[in-house]
Amino acid sequence: MAKCAICDKKTQYGNQLSITRSHISKRNSRTVKPNLRTVKVNDNGTIKRIHVCAKCLRDGKVKRA
Repeated sequence: MAKCAICDKKTQYGNQLSITRSHISKRNSRTVKPNLRTVKVNDNGTIKRIHVCAKCLRDGKVKRA
């Protein structure tokens, strides 16, 4: 299972609730996956490919090679 190398964000599990006649009648399991991107990063002079979530890329926590 892939996860973000910076913030350790990974797949989350929960319930998807179906509401009918103001009662919660059915519960389905669902997964929410992070928006991961494979990015080349310069790490102490060596170029590596790591999985980084889009939020870490947008916030500037990773410097691309």
